[in-house]
Amino acid sequence: MMLLAPWLLVGLAALPVIWWLLHALPPAPRPQSFPPASLLRALDATPPDTNAAPLWRLILRCLAMGLLVLGLAQPVFPRGQTGLADTDCLIVVDNGWAAAATWSARLHALDGLLDHLARTGHGARLLLTAPDDALTPVSVQPVRQAQVLRGMLDPLLPRAWPVDRMAATQALGQLARQGWHGPVIYVSDGLATPADGGFATALAAIGPVHEMQVPDSDITLLAPLADGSNGLATRLHAVPRSHPRTWQIRLETATGGTLGLLPVTLAAGQEQADVTPQLPAELRNRVDHLSLDGMTGPAGIRLLDERERQRPVGLIANAASDTPLMGSLFYLRRALQPVAELREGDLDALLARPLSVIIAPDGTLGSPDSRRKVDAWVRAGGTLIRFAGPLLIQGPDAPGQDQAHADTLLPVPLMGGERVLGGTMSWSRPEHLAPFPASSPFHDLDIPADVTVSRQVLAQPSTDLDSHSWARLTDGTPLVTHAALGAGQVVLFHVTSTAEWSNLPLSGLFVSMLEHLIDQASGIETPAGAMPLAPYMVLDGDGALVAPPAGAQALRADAFGRTAPSATHPPGLYGPRNSRRALSPGDGAPALAAQAPVGTVSDLRGQVADIAIGPLLLLLAALALLADGAISVAQRGRKGGRGLAVGLVLACALATPAHADDIPADVPRAALETRLAYIVTGHEETDNVSREGLQGLSDYVNARTSAVLGHPDGVVPERDDLSYYPLIYWPVTADATTTPARTAALNTYMRHGGILLIDAQGQDPATAPENASGYTGSAPGTAAAPRRMTAGLDIPPLARLDNRHVLAHTFYLLHDFPGRYDGMPVWVAQEGDSTNDGVSPVIIGSNDWAHAWAVDDTGNTPYAPVPDGAAQRVLAYRFGVNAVIYALTGNYKADQVHVPALLKRLGE
Repeated sequence: MMLLAPWLLVGLAALPVIWWLLHALPPAPRPQSFPPASLLRALDATPPDTNAAPLWRLILRCLAMGLLVLGLAQPVFPRGQTGLADTDCLIVVDNGWAAAATWSARLHALDGLLDHLARTGHGARLLLTAPDDALTPVSVQPVRQAQVLRGMLDPLLPRAWPVDRMAATQALGQLARQGWHGPVIYVSDGLATPADGGFATALAAIGPVHEMQVPDSDITLLAPLADGSNGLATRLHAVPRSHPRTWQIRLETATGGTLGLLPVTLAAGQEQADVTPQLPAELRNRVDHLSLDGMTGPAGIRLLDERERQRPVGLIANAASDTPLMGSLFYLRRALQPVAELREGDLDALLARPLSVIIAPDGTLGSPDSRRKVDAWVRAGGTLIRFAGPLLIQGPDAPGQDQAHADTLLPVPLMGGERVLGGTMSWSRPEHLAPFPASSPFHDLDIPADVTVSRQVLAQPSTDLDSHSWARLTDGTPLVTHAALGAGQVVLFHVTSTAEWSNLPLSGLFVSMLEHLIDQASGIETPAGAMPLAPYMVLDGDGALVAPPAGAQALRADAFGRTAPSATHPPGLYGPRNSRRALSPGDGAPALAAQAPVGTVSDLRGQVADIAIGPLLLLLAALALLADGAISVAQRGRKGGRGLAVGLVLACALATPAHADDIPADVPRAALETRLAYIVTGHEETDNVSREGLQGLSDYVNARTSAVLGHPDGVVPERDDLSYYPLIYWPVTADATTTPARTAALNTYMRHGGILLIDAQGQDPATAPENASGYTGSAPGTAAAPRRMTAGLDIPPLARLDNRHVLAHTFYLLHDFPGRYDGMPVWVAQEGDSTNDGVSPVIIGSNDWAHAWAVDDTGNTPYAPVPDGAAQRVLAYRFGVNAVIYALTGNYKADQVHVPALLKRLGE
């Protein structure tokens, strides 16, 4: 045992004085004449006076005093601090992604080290080998005391990028040139880097090195399998160990749900293993990321973007489809298999399931009935890719035939016959491809010099032919044309899908062109190779997506998959919504290997904090003094004993918290705590979502503000007292109606400062504009419901909510107000209305906030916001927080808009 304040032991010198005082005898009795002695004889005999305190009380009081002095001396039991010098030292900590899995053990070891420094009265310098961000270089901190260092290390999290030992080596060299030397405590992550040799030399130049690490820790990393045909194919990298290991890779959705667990095993000495999930396209496209089960930190996460999602593509088959090398689907299968889920069959079988693209080789749409079915499918939003051939130009539906049965699934009118380039009877030669125009989805593709076209179908010349052409030959004739048809589009390759007319199907360009067309059919914008994509959300040290740190820079679109994450390019999601790219921690990572030992090596799990027994001794001293006081009161007689008993009963009563069960049944719970409420609609599903949504919002408010909200209540306005609730959520249903009693109750509620949040939970398709966003949600039958619900309500003139309104900055600064859906306006009372101090009594919208806020009984968020998922849910919660603070505090922030004018006036 050691004492952090040994000078306080001088208090033990008072123990003999205390013993003498307690053991002193009272003065001898002095005779005194007292005439009414007869009266005294009638009284009960009093207990004999004690000449001295009992021995047990003397021991109890001296023990209490001794425990008090020892407790104030701060005794501790040191544990595990071995090999640490009693002088100022340099602490070097690897805080990259490889340390995340054992980060808590590292913090415990650092606590023990800081305890040792505090006992010896020394300080330390600190060097973190992973930069905090791109703007903060790796540097050695000045000497600081243990308590200051503890305040710096306790909130520290590992970084989502690797350590930079090259920069750390430079910082150590600068320290050595300054002439500073001392012991080095190196808390390593155990992962080798190319700069380890110079780093070890720089550490040794400072002083003797004591390395602390976790021996044989599992350092793992998930990375995409570059040559895999499946976009979910993943490679598990790990530092080789002498024993076999088994993990499970979890396939997770954006809402946290699990679609599958894939076991992966590494044999002894094995460094990597591959796993290829096999899922139907409907489930595969719901996978948001892959994570290593039970592994904390960013290294166990592989982010996915739209490139990894396979789209269902239908190939219309005919009798000659399976002919090797000559079949119409032979090259299409090999080109599309890595990037799409292929479905082959007749047209009726393909249309029975959802499809993104239908590919029709030559001759597969010969009948009017087939074209009619495909026409309806394209007009509903599908993409049709056709290929020309002899049957297209020579069949019964060829150009120039009966216009009543003309082929309407062609992007441009065609000329009869085919154009032959080259051959023994021709002076011409096969044509090459011209550079793709900027408006083409192929604009970022390189054209091989050996791709030529020997035959093609010509388009009829027209003034708008250029606007329909995505690819041309060098002589200007179209090779790929397109045209919109309803909500979808038709694309025509003016050559066959085989190598008969062109060697294009034999090239890698053919694969890339089809991939770009499928991506465009899925609503994905393909950024140019040099286009910079700015970071949108990045991973932190816990593996959660957060806002980008300072200095995070954009990354070129063609650099993804080849660039390793760093402080400049943190792992995360980059780019706008329709062209988002994922940079995972495992992208561009080399093979993992164990780090060579540096100096004297020890297990950091043996470096633990000291055991402080001072608080326990002080508690025992307090209990001893309390027991002595209680016994003293009890010995003063029966009356004192009753007083002691009453005091103990009162103390217990005051210390016992009040329970809800003790509250009378006629007192509403909302009168005792602040609660939100929702209007009961009578639809069980809607009411459950309202309750879960307000509960999720209440928990979010409690965690992030000083407000304390209880569980939400469902209310019926004409029956319940609404005055207890600052905010009432009113979901709109198609059959919503009102009554005079409900209208009167809600008018009274709004007149006295309450706020109604009316939510249509989507847009009625019957009244939606033609250009409405696909992310507005669908709520059939709700167009007329708000008018019925609000008939008779005293609603002031409304204005669209924007970022200048006080509701947009009561707590968070907001520019958008999404819920489960986005893109629809939110309406509030016009500013300047003097009613209720300018506070809007209603907030009306259709973004379905309850589903975005909802948290079920298992703690999950079951409803995914679209289109931005978790990031949109955060904005929905923030809007809810602003609405609650607005309802609780009113218009108190309205004058903030006048701050610039007030400051200017004060300056004048």
